[in-house]
Amino acid sequence: MSFDLGRTVHRRIDVDGVDVFYRESLPERADAPVLLLLHGFPSASHQFRRLFDVLGSRFRLIAPDYPGFGHTSAPADYPYSFDRLADTVDGFVERMGLDRFALYLFDFGAPVGFRLAQRRPGQITGLIVQNGNAYEEGLSDGARAFAALTPETPGAEKTIRDLLTLEGTRAQYEGGTAAPELIAPESWTLDQHFLDLPGRKEAQLALAYDYKSNVAAYPDWQAWLRTHRPPTLITWGSNDLFFPEPGAHAYLRDVPDAELHVFDTGHFALEDHLHAIAPLIEEFLDRG
Repeated sequence: MSFDLGRTVHRRIDVDGVDVFYRESLPERADAPVLLLLHGFPSASHQFRRLFDVLGSRFRLIAPDYPGFGHTSAPADYPYSFDRLADTVDGFVERMGLDRFALYLFDFGAPVGFRLAQRRPGQITGLIVQNGNAYEEGLSDGARAFAALTPETPGAEKTIRDLLTLEGTRAQYEGGTAAPELIAPESWTLDQHFLDLPGRKEAQLALAYDYKSNVAAYPDWQAWLRTHRPPTLITWGSNDLFFPEPGAHAYLRDVPDAELHVFDTGHFALEDHLHAIAPLIEEFLDRG
Protein backbone atom coordinates (compact mmCIF):
# COMPACT_ATOMS: atom_id res chain seq x y z
CA MET A 1 0.00 0.00 0.00
CA SER A 2 1.04 3.63 -0.46
CA PHE A 3 2.09 5.64 2.57
CA ASP A 4 2.14 8.99 0.81
CA LEU A 5 0.76 11.38 3.41
CA GLY A 6 -2.58 12.84 2.45
CA ARG A 7 -3.62 16.44 3.05
CA THR A 8 -6.40 17.10 5.56
CA VAL A 9 -8.54 20.20 5.94
CA HIS A 10 -10.42 21.15 9.11
CA ARG A 11 -13.72 22.93 8.56
CA ARG A 12 -17.05 23.82 10.09
CA ILE A 13 -20.55 23.71 8.65
CA ASP A 14 -23.91 24.71 10.08
CA VAL A 15 -26.41 21.87 10.41
CA ASP A 16 -29.74 23.09 11.74
CA GLY A 17 -28.09 25.42 14.22
CA VAL A 18 -25.29 23.02 15.20
CA ASP A 19 -21.79 24.24 14.31
CA VAL A 20 -20.33 20.92 13.14
CA PHE A 21 -16.56 20.60 13.01
CA TYR A 22 -15.19 18.02 10.60
CA ARG A 23 -11.98 16.74 9.03
CA GLU A 24 -11.79 15.98 5.32
CA SER A 25 -8.92 14.56 3.31
CA LEU A 26 -8.04 15.88 -0.12
CA PRO A 27 -7.27 12.82 -2.26
CA GLU A 28 -5.38 12.93 -5.51
CA ARG A 29 -8.40 11.71 -7.51
CA ALA A 30 -11.57 13.79 -7.65
CA ASP A 31 -13.64 10.59 -7.93
CA ALA A 32 -11.97 8.81 -4.99
CA PRO A 33 -14.24 6.56 -2.89
CA VAL A 34 -15.79 8.31 0.11
CA LEU A 35 -15.57 6.96 3.66
CA LEU A 36 -17.61 8.65 6.40
CA LEU A 37 -15.92 7.92 9.72
CA LEU A 38 -18.13 7.98 12.81
CA HIS A 39 -16.22 8.22 16.07
CA GLY A 40 -16.91 6.73 19.46
CA PHE A 41 -17.13 7.67 23.12
CA PRO A 42 -15.48 9.62 24.64
CA SER A 43 -13.51 10.66 21.58
CA ALA A 44 -14.01 12.74 18.43
CA SER A 45 -12.76 12.91 14.85
CA HIS A 46 -9.18 13.27 16.09
CA GLN A 47 -9.18 9.53 16.80
CA PHE A 48 -8.85 9.03 13.01
CA ARG A 49 -6.02 11.54 12.44
CA ARG A 50 -3.36 8.87 11.76
CA LEU A 51 -5.69 7.02 9.40
CA PHE A 52 -6.13 10.30 7.49
CA ASP A 53 -2.36 10.56 7.13
CA VAL A 54 -2.05 7.02 5.78
CA LEU A 55 -5.10 6.79 3.50
CA GLY A 56 -6.09 10.39 2.81
CA SER A 57 -4.20 10.64 -0.47
CA ARG A 58 -6.19 7.74 -1.97
CA PHE A 59 -9.67 8.16 -0.46
CA ARG A 60 -11.95 11.00 0.53
CA LEU A 61 -12.17 10.54 4.28
CA ILE A 62 -14.71 12.66 6.16
CA ALA A 63 -15.01 12.62 9.96
CA PRO A 64 -17.40 14.94 11.83
CA ASP A 65 -17.48 15.58 15.58
CA TYR A 66 -20.93 14.88 17.06
CA PRO A 67 -22.73 17.47 19.15
CA GLY A 68 -21.33 17.19 22.67
CA PHE A 69 -17.97 15.97 21.39
CA GLY A 70 -14.72 17.45 20.12
CA HIS A 71 -14.83 20.85 18.44
CA THR A 72 -18.53 20.81 17.49
CA SER A 73 -20.69 23.44 19.20
CA ALA A 74 -24.39 22.79 19.84
CA PRO A 75 -27.06 25.10 21.25
CA ALA A 76 -27.61 24.94 25.00
CA ASP A 77 -31.04 23.33 24.46
CA TYR A 78 -29.80 20.58 22.12
CA PRO A 79 -31.61 17.37 23.21
CA TYR A 80 -28.90 14.74 23.55
CA SER A 81 -30.07 11.33 22.38
CA PHE A 82 -28.82 8.88 19.77
CA ASP A 83 -31.76 9.75 17.51
CA ARG A 84 -30.74 13.41 17.64
CA LEU A 85 -27.07 12.63 16.97
CA ALA A 86 -28.22 10.67 13.92
CA ASP A 87 -30.41 13.60 12.86
CA THR A 88 -27.40 15.89 12.96
CA VAL A 89 -25.15 13.48 11.07
CA ASP A 90 -27.92 12.95 8.51
CA GLY A 91 -28.15 16.72 8.08
CA PHE A 92 -24.36 16.85 7.77
CA VAL A 93 -24.47 14.28 4.95
CA GLU A 94 -27.12 16.37 3.20
CA ARG A 95 -25.18 19.62 3.59
CA MET A 96 -21.98 17.95 2.34
CA GLY A 97 -23.78 16.57 -0.71
CA LEU A 98 -22.64 12.99 -0.12
CA ASP A 99 -24.39 10.70 -2.58
CA ARG A 100 -22.48 7.42 -2.18
CA PHE A 101 -20.24 6.55 0.73
CA ALA A 102 -19.00 3.76 2.95
CA LEU A 103 -19.46 3.99 6.71
CA TYR A 104 -16.85 3.40 9.43
CA LEU A 105 -18.73 2.39 12.57
CA PHE A 106 -16.83 2.51 15.86
CA ASP A 107 -18.46 2.35 19.31
CA PHE A 108 -21.07 5.18 19.38
CA GLY A 109 -20.58 5.32 15.61
CA ALA A 110 -22.54 2.08 15.30
CA PRO A 111 -25.83 3.38 16.75
CA VAL A 112 -25.42 6.65 14.89
CA GLY A 113 -24.38 4.92 11.67
CA PHE A 114 -27.07 2.25 11.63
CA ARG A 115 -29.73 4.91 12.10
CA LEU A 116 -28.19 6.77 9.16
CA ALA A 117 -28.04 3.60 7.05
CA GLN A 118 -31.72 2.90 7.70
CA ARG A 119 -32.54 6.34 6.33
CA ARG A 120 -30.19 6.17 3.34
CA PRO A 121 -29.89 2.49 2.36
CA GLY A 122 -29.27 3.17 -1.31
CA GLN A 123 -26.34 5.45 -0.60
CA ILE A 124 -24.28 3.08 1.56
CA THR A 125 -21.56 1.35 -0.44
CA GLY A 126 -20.20 -0.71 2.45
CA LEU A 127 -19.57 -0.94 6.18
CA ILE A 128 -16.31 -1.01 8.11
CA VAL A 129 -17.14 -2.10 11.66
CA GLN A 130 -14.51 -1.68 14.35
CA ASN A 131 -15.77 -2.60 17.82
CA GLY A 132 -19.16 -1.20 16.95
CA ASN A 133 -21.75 -3.47 18.49
CA ALA A 134 -25.18 -4.50 17.17
CA TYR A 135 -25.77 -7.80 18.99
CA GLU A 136 -26.74 -8.92 22.49
CA GLU A 137 -23.76 -11.28 22.67
CA GLY A 138 -21.50 -8.33 21.98
CA LEU A 139 -22.37 -6.74 25.33
CA SER A 140 -20.17 -7.49 28.32
CA ASP A 141 -21.79 -7.77 31.75
CA GLY A 142 -20.54 -4.29 32.49
CA ALA A 143 -22.03 -2.93 29.29
CA ARG A 144 -25.38 -4.56 30.06
CA ALA A 145 -25.41 -3.00 33.51
CA PHE A 146 -24.46 0.37 32.05
CA ALA A 147 -27.21 0.20 29.41
CA ALA A 148 -29.77 -0.57 32.12
CA LEU A 149 -29.04 2.62 34.10
CA THR A 150 -31.82 5.16 34.53
CA PRO A 151 -31.88 8.46 36.41
CA GLU A 152 -33.77 6.62 39.14
CA THR A 153 -31.15 3.87 39.55
CA PRO A 154 -29.35 4.33 42.88
CA GLY A 155 -25.81 5.56 42.24
CA ALA A 156 -26.34 5.81 38.47
CA GLU A 157 -25.04 9.33 38.06
CA LYS A 158 -21.89 8.58 40.05
CA THR A 159 -21.29 5.44 37.98
CA ILE A 160 -21.47 7.46 34.76
CA ARG A 161 -19.45 10.39 36.05
CA ASP A 162 -16.69 8.06 37.24
CA LEU A 163 -16.31 6.97 33.62
CA LEU A 164 -15.86 10.60 32.59
CA THR A 165 -12.71 11.13 34.66
CA LEU A 166 -9.15 11.06 33.37
CA GLU A 167 -8.69 7.65 34.98
CA GLY A 168 -11.84 6.34 33.31
CA THR A 169 -10.89 7.75 29.92
CA ARG A 170 -7.37 6.34 30.09
CA ALA A 171 -8.69 2.92 31.09
CA GLN A 172 -10.84 2.80 27.96
CA TYR A 173 -7.75 3.25 25.79
CA GLU A 174 -5.38 0.94 27.66
CA GLY A 175 -7.84 -1.72 28.82
CA GLY A 176 -7.32 -5.01 27.00
CA THR A 177 -4.21 -3.91 25.13
CA ALA A 178 -1.28 -6.30 24.97
CA ALA A 179 1.20 -3.40 24.88
CA PRO A 180 -0.15 -0.28 26.64
CA GLU A 181 3.08 1.57 25.83
CA LEU A 182 1.89 1.72 22.21
CA ILE A 183 -1.09 3.88 23.17
CA ALA A 184 -0.17 7.56 22.82
CA PRO A 185 -1.17 9.47 25.98
CA GLU A 186 -2.34 12.51 24.02
CA SER A 187 -5.31 10.42 22.86
CA TRP A 188 -6.96 10.16 26.25
CA THR A 189 -5.75 13.54 27.51
CA LEU A 190 -7.31 15.30 24.50
CA ASP A 191 -10.56 13.40 25.03
CA GLN A 192 -10.53 14.48 28.67
CA HIS A 193 -10.00 18.11 27.67
CA PHE A 194 -13.24 18.02 25.71
CA LEU A 195 -15.10 16.07 28.42
CA ASP A 196 -14.17 18.75 30.93
CA LEU A 197 -15.67 21.61 28.88
CA PRO A 198 -18.84 23.21 30.29
CA GLY A 199 -21.95 21.13 29.66
CA ARG A 200 -20.13 18.15 28.18
CA LYS A 201 -20.60 15.80 31.14
CA GLU A 202 -24.31 16.60 31.24
CA ALA A 203 -24.51 15.67 27.53
CA GLN A 204 -22.80 12.36 28.28
CA LEU A 205 -25.21 11.66 31.14
CA ALA A 206 -28.15 12.08 28.78
CA LEU A 207 -26.57 9.80 26.18
CA ALA A 208 -25.73 7.18 28.80
CA TYR A 209 -29.35 7.03 29.94
CA ASP A 210 -30.44 6.77 26.30
CA TYR A 211 -28.07 3.94 25.47
CA LYS A 212 -30.82 1.39 26.08
CA SER A 213 -32.51 2.69 22.92
CA ASN A 214 -29.62 1.19 20.94
CA VAL A 215 -30.00 -2.25 22.49
CA ALA A 216 -33.72 -2.12 21.73
CA ALA A 217 -32.89 -1.29 18.09
CA TYR A 218 -30.51 -4.24 17.56
CA PRO A 219 -33.17 -6.43 15.87
CA ASP A 220 -33.98 -3.64 13.39
CA TRP A 221 -30.30 -3.12 12.54
CA GLN A 222 -29.82 -6.84 12.07
CA ALA A 223 -32.85 -6.95 9.78
CA TRP A 224 -31.33 -4.08 7.76
CA LEU A 225 -28.10 -6.07 7.38
CA ARG A 226 -29.97 -9.19 6.24
CA THR A 227 -32.03 -7.20 3.75
CA HIS A 228 -29.25 -5.13 2.21
CA ARG A 229 -26.20 -7.39 2.71
CA PRO A 230 -23.69 -4.52 2.34
CA PRO A 231 -20.05 -5.38 1.68
CA THR A 232 -18.66 -5.47 5.22
CA LEU A 233 -15.21 -5.43 6.78
CA ILE A 234 -15.04 -6.19 10.50
CA THR A 235 -11.92 -5.41 12.52
CA TRP A 236 -12.19 -6.02 16.26
CA GLY A 237 -10.08 -5.71 19.37
CA SER A 238 -10.73 -9.08 21.02
CA ASN A 239 -10.13 -7.86 24.58
CA ASP A 240 -12.65 -5.03 24.51
CA LEU A 241 -14.01 -4.59 28.05
CA PHE A 242 -17.33 -3.24 26.73
CA PHE A 243 -17.91 -5.13 23.48
CA PRO A 244 -16.26 -8.58 23.61
CA GLU A 245 -15.28 -10.64 20.60
CA PRO A 246 -18.57 -12.59 20.22
CA GLY A 247 -20.13 -9.35 19.00
CA ALA A 248 -17.80 -9.41 16.00
CA HIS A 249 -18.65 -12.98 15.02
CA ALA A 250 -22.39 -12.32 15.43
CA TYR A 251 -22.35 -10.11 12.33
CA LEU A 252 -21.67 -13.19 10.22
CA ARG A 253 -25.20 -14.43 10.87
CA ASP A 254 -26.64 -11.53 8.92
CA VAL A 255 -23.78 -10.73 6.53
CA PRO A 256 -22.14 -14.15 6.06
CA ASP A 257 -19.79 -12.83 3.36
CA ALA A 258 -18.30 -10.24 5.71
CA GLU A 259 -14.51 -10.18 6.10
CA LEU A 260 -13.57 -10.58 9.77
CA HIS A 261 -10.22 -9.82 11.43
CA VAL A 262 -9.65 -10.03 15.19
CA PHE A 263 -6.68 -8.41 16.93
CA ASP A 264 -5.11 -8.93 20.35
CA THR A 265 -5.99 -5.51 21.71
CA GLY A 266 -8.77 -3.55 23.36
CA HIS A 267 -11.50 -1.08 22.43
CA PHE A 268 -9.43 1.51 20.51
CA ALA A 269 -7.80 -0.97 18.12
CA LEU A 270 -6.61 1.70 15.67
CA GLU A 271 -4.35 3.18 18.34
CA ASP A 272 -1.93 0.23 18.38
CA HIS A 273 -2.93 -1.75 15.25
CA LEU A 274 -3.11 0.95 12.59
CA HIS A 275 -0.32 -0.84 10.70
CA ALA A 276 -2.52 -3.93 10.35
CA ILE A 277 -5.95 -2.34 9.96
CA ALA A 278 -5.14 0.43 7.44
CA PRO A 279 -4.14 -2.01 4.65
CA LEU A 280 -7.39 -3.93 5.19
CA ILE A 281 -9.38 -0.71 4.82
CA GLU A 282 -7.47 0.22 1.68
CA GLU A 283 -8.11 -3.16 0.07
CA PHE A 284 -11.78 -3.05 1.07
CA LEU A 285 -12.38 0.40 -0.37
CA ASP A 286 -10.50 -0.49 -3.55
CA ARG A 287 -12.87 -3.43 -4.08
CA GLY A 288 -15.93 -1.24 -3.60
